[in-house]
Amino acid sequence: MPFDFLACPACGAKVKEYKNPLPTVDVIVELPEGIVLIERKNEPLGWAIPGGFVDYGETLEHAAVREMQEEISVELEEKDLRLLGCYSDPARDKRSHNISTVYVAKSMGTPKAGDDAAAFAIFPIDALPEPLCFDHAQILSDYRSRKDAGKI
Repeated sequence: MPFDFLACPACGAKVKEYKNPLPTVDVIVELPEGIVLIERKNEPLGWAIPGGFVDYGETLEHAAVREMQEEISVELEEKDLRLLGCYSDPARDKRSHNISTVYVAKSMGTPKAGDDAAAFAIFPIDALPEPLCFDHAQILSDYRSRKDAGKI
């Protein structure tokens, strides 16, 4: 997590306070049977699109590929990621102001729960579980609308 303030390297005195939104990525992983969602083992509890925080010095695409490996053990290629959109409502995550870049990618692998996932499941887009964490109900609604319109 980033610092809450800049400190003087010589004496440690507070120089300037700052607080920026944190970049995250999520990936709607498409399988022939549906999309992969994880059941979170950490707060907030519920079902979520797999994803996570972008590391310093990392591209959004690399973070998306890394997070899918860590969260659901699925190998993706950066070139196969399709941008769905960016979600930046400060209230989307009660823990902090996070901005998520959301991708869509097809996968043929067999997912398994890892990292922050207590479990995973594959759901048809018209039979999603509840509760969905964060703003993922809105994201999945946008995904479904764009998919139905042939735009993704």
